[in-house]
Amino acid sequence: MFRRRMRSLRDRNVFVTGAASGIGRAVAEAAAREGAVLHLTDIQAELLDSVADRIRADGGRVPFVRAADLSDYEQVRSLAADLTREHGSMDVVMNVAGISTWGTVRSLEHEDWRRLVDVNLMGPIHVIEELVPPMIEARRGGHLVNVSSAAGIIGMPWHAAYSATKFGIRGVSEVLRFDLRRYRIGVSLVCPGGVRTGLTETIRIAGVDKDTPAFRRAQAGFHRRAVTPEKAAEAILKGVHRNRYWVYTSNDIRLVHWLQRYFPPGYVLAMHGMNAAANKVLPDVARARRRETA
Repeated sequence: MFRRRMRSLRDRNVFVTGAASGIGRAVAEAAAREGAVLHLTDIQAELLDSVADRIRADGGRVPFVRAADLSDYEQVRSLAADLTREHGSMDVVMNVAGISTWGTVRSLEHEDWRRLVDVNLMGPIHVIEELVPPMIEARRGGHLVNVSSAAGIIGMPWHAAYSATKFGIRGVSEVLRFDLRRYRIGVSLVCPGGVRTGLTETIRIAGVDKDTPAFRRAQAGFHRRAVTPEKAAEAILKGVHRNRYWVYTSNDIRLVHWLQRYFPPGYVLAMHGMNAAANKVLPDVARARRRETA
């Protein structure tokens, strides 16, 4: 059965986006420990080189490293052409890279929506366009990993723009899990909840003053519940090995997804509660703005 064929990544060509930090870095390091041949990209060139050097110093194989903006199709096409020509087709493609901006529909700017779509949705699509056809032509099978989010499953507050992209990649994955089966290419849709990455400190929340006490309390609560990037990477690799479509990095997202599907009233109640808790931050923001304009 194809379901059992990729028990190990040893000697497999594995391409990882967003490899300079967070989940991308953690999954690249974990794959290296399994003996994978890593090909890495990220928009942060210096951090990417540092990660690659560290993996090599630990005995890992990283023959291809290139910084790229995945929202730029021409950059992805050039990268993919060079990668395939020099190293052949990939066995595993991991779309991990992404950005996050939250906000209400009144506070989000048009550029926020556009940038999220360009990076989080079109970026993975560009990678799929250029790297999956060579996998098909190679006839070796393989695996495609697309990192969505809890916001690609449920209606989290202030996530409309972000969710548009994460539901989008979920839709792409839902189709490809069936379209690619005939080529023995599995698909995993990863839906992380809270993960303790640098993004949690730098994330932009349109219209929210992140220095208010209310926001700091909410942030501290997030950190208490969040898993490490290494834990998320472990779940991803397990999903690849077992050919799982749904991959959760924490049980809270698994539970709320179960509620959504099998007990809708409980899901609606949970979403109302999340929304009410999130909106407690807004009065502090309004007061901060009044002080700025006084």
